[in-house]
Amino acid sequence: MNPAMSVVVFTAIAGAAQGLVVALAVATLIGVPMAGGFVAHALLLAAAMATVGLLSSFGHLGRPARAWRAVLMWRTSWLSRECLVLPAFIGWTLLWWALLPADGTAPVWLPLGALLLSALLWLCTAMIYACLRFIQEWAQPLTLVNFILIGQGAGLVLVSALAAGAGEEALLARTGPAALGVLLAALAARCLTLARNAALRPRSTLHSATGIRTPQLVQKSMGMSAGAFNTREFFHGRTAMFLKNLKWLFLLCGFVLPGLCAAAALAGGPAWLWPLAVALQVPGLLAERWFFFAQARHPQNLYYQVVS
Repeated sequence: MNPAMSVVVFTAIAGAAQGLVVALAVATLIGVPMAGGFVAHALLLAAAMATVGLLSSFGHLGRPARAWRAVLMWRTSWLSRECLVLPAFIGWTLLWWALLPADGTAPVWLPLGALLLSALLWLCTAMIYACLRFIQEWAQPLTLVNFILIGQGAGLVLVSALAAGAGEEALLARTGPAALGVLLAALAARCLTLARNAALRPRSTLHSATGIRTPQLVQKSMGMSAGAFNTREFFHGRTAMFLKNLKWLFLLCGFVLPGLCAAAALAGGPAWLWPLAVALQVPGLLAERWFFFAQARHPQNLYYQVVS
C-alpha cells in the first residue's frame, strides 16, 4: 500500500507516548522514588506527543472537519474505538499531571487508569489492521505484539534518557535494563513477523480472481486510461531494493543500535548514550511504521498489476 505519512507519524509517536506513560505508571506502583517535577514534565511530554499524533492523524483525511464522525461506529469499528480511547488517554494523562503532588506520589487509581487506557489504545490501534483478514501480512497475533513491544521499547528508552538527564538514578536503575530487554523482545518479534510474511503465499491469484484457467495469464493494461484512487493509494511505487534497504535501516536504527547504546550505558558508559539511543530510534521507528504499511498486499492489486 501507499502509506500516508500522517498515519506513520501517528502510530510511531503515540506508541512511544503510551510506553512512556506505562513506564511512569509501573514505577509509581512499585514505589520507585521520583521527583515530582520530573514526573510532571514526563507526563506533559507524553500528553504532548499523543496530541501531536492525534492531530497528525487528520492529515490523510479528505475532509478533516468531519473527523468526529469516526466515533459513530464504536460498536463494530476498531477505528471508532481508537478515536474514543486516544483522547481519553490524553485526558487521563493530563488529569494525572494536574493531581500530582509535589513529592511525585499519586493515588493508585491514577497510574492504574493510565495502564488500562494504554493497553486499550494499543489493542484498538493494532486491531484496526489485524482484523482485516484479507490482508495476510496484518491478520495475525504478532501485529498486536509488535505494536505493544515497539511502543513500550520506545517509551522505556525515552524515559531512561529523561532519567539520565535529570539524575533520577533510582528510576534509571529500573528502566534501563527493562529498555534493553523489551528492545530485544521487540526485535525478535519483528524478525519473526518478517520471516512469516516472507513465506506467505497469496490466497488469490489472477486465475482465481478472473476465473480464467489458462496457464499463460498476463495482464497487459490496468483497465483505464488514467490513474485512480485504486492505483494511487494501493501502490507505493518503490523498488524491491528500496524496501530491502529500508528493512535493514529500521532493524538497525529502531532496535540494534539503541540496544547497543543501552547495553553500553548499563555497562558503565556515559549518560549521553541514552539520548543517542533516542535519536537513533526516531528514524528507525518511522521507517518501521512505513514498512509495516507498505508491505501489505491488498487483493485488489490483482486487477492493477501493470501499475505495480
